[in-house]
Amino acid sequence: MTSIPNQSKGHPKGLYVLFATEMWERFNYYGMRAILVLFMTKVLLFDKAFASNLYGSYTGLVYLTPLIGGYIADRYWGNKKSIITGGLMMALGEFVLFFCAAFHNTNAQLSTFLFFTGLGLMIAGNGFFKPNISSLVGQLYPKGDKRSDAAYTIFYMGINVGGALGPIVCGFLGENVDFKWAFFAGGIAMLLGVLVQILFQKKYVVAPDGKELGLVPAGTPKAAISPLVIGVGLAAFSALMIGLFYIDAKVFSFLTYLLIASVLFIAFIIFSDKSLGNIEKQRIGVIFIVAFFVIFFWSAFEQAGASLTFFAAEQTQRDLGFITVPASVFASLNSIFVVTFAPIFAWLWIKLGKNEPSSPTKMALGLFLLALGYLWIAFGVKDVSSSVKVSMMWLIGMYALHTCGELCLSPIGLSLVNKLAPLKFGSLLMAVWFLANAAANKFAGILSSLYPPGTAEIKQAADAGINLQPILSKTVVPNAQELAKLKDLKIPFEYQSILGFQINSLYEFFMMFVVMAGIASLILFAITKKLQKMMHQDILD
Repeated sequence: MTSIPNQSKGHPKGLYVLFATEMWERFNYYGMRAILVLFMTKVLLFDKAFASNLYGSYTGLVYLTPLIGGYIADRYWGNKKSIITGGLMMALGEFVLFFCAAFHNTNAQLSTFLFFTGLGLMIAGNGFFKPNISSLVGQLYPKGDKRSDAAYTIFYMGINVGGALGPIVCGFLGENVDFKWAFFAGGIAMLLGVLVQILFQKKYVVAPDGKELGLVPAGTPKAAISPLVIGVGLAAFSALMIGLFYIDAKVFSFLTYLLIASVLFIAFIIFSDKSLGNIEKQRIGVIFIVAFFVIFFWSAFEQAGASLTFFAAEQTQRDLGFITVPASVFASLNSIFVVTFAPIFAWLWIKLGKNEPSSPTKMALGLFLLALGYLWIAFGVKDVSSSVKVSMMWLIGMYALHTCGELCLSPIGLSLVNKLAPLKFGSLLMAVWFLANAAANKFAGILSSLYPPGTAEIKQAADAGINLQPILSKTVVPNAQELAKLKDLKIPFEYQSILGFQINSLYEFFMMFVVMAGIASLILFAITKKLQKMMHQDILD
């Protein structure tokens, strides 16, 4: 029997290079994500509904572009070149946003142009960075090496260290100093990540046989990797992302239709393949079904970067003695709880042994915990006036429950796709998972736009000499002058509705997620046994 070399000698140094690179990139992404809706509403003066939809379009495209970046890396550029170019594009995007924030007082039109350009560059850069950094981790180890599972755990910690630090640093700078310095900090963090990769990739990010990983694939035409072609390609791709982001936000919201069409197209390609047997098709069917339920989870979970940020800023008592906690800092709680709870869940699944729940059951449990988190915060705001701020314990408790739900669903779902996908369609079915995440993020923005007007809008209207509360409750009809002023100041003066139900309060807003996630959880629990049969687990084992 051939032994696996160096299996007992700790982890290769390349793992810590990738850890550091990913940590700084996640610092950059989550730091910017934590302040994005606050910057849009407080500096660019977008109304909450528009800012929420914009947030959904941005994060939706962020999950969509890795499909393109991964394809180009696999066939032409290789992981290394893609990671570095993607990282530099993201850093450039942050610095463009720095100038956007710097010019908003003197040149609003230029500032708006820079805003869409900066986010477009972030979307394009993420497409090249995100799918390639993770794939290098597994390549550090020989096949069958048991250290690879622990390696991904260590790498995941890097993600969450960055995810925790980014909102704290960028949130403090954005809310207490100036938003431009928050974007600047994100850009510097991204450059640090790229610098780590450039300095240590060749020496440490190597295969078990010592060969450098992530190089340009063999047989790639020289023209495809010439500086001119790469430069023009990146510029064209960035321009496309900027254009798509602007069109979806300002002209016509096409992203939802694009995502649906993409999933249907992939489903047609796979299920029309005559080489697939009935068992394989059933397993693929399970992937599509759980991906559908994942949309409900992440669309509620991703309120962290949208409506829950509004709630933290306006309805949460954030004073701790002489310190006021920035609203955006709450976005770091999820990463902190992941680091805290992940070892507990890993131990729990092992401890349960034969009684360990099936993957679909775990995912249904994740949806249930998500619903429970929103039920917790809904009771925290029930019968509370919009002018009263509630304890931060309600947000903290909700994030703790949501993280438990994430640990039941996210890693389990990824593992399930890898187990069930036929080898020839492995990448395509992982694309289905990413498309579900993209759709969920877009849907999250749409749902966040239903956030009811509250303290901030009432105060803004009062400063303009208008009593907004009776107008919202429809006991007073605004006159023509008041109506014109409200529209001019972009102050919402009526509550939004969904499926015929009007969202009149924060309690009703949060209960919407309780109902949505709760029903999804119950349905998934109900069909778990059917899904287990379709998985044909006995053959997999």
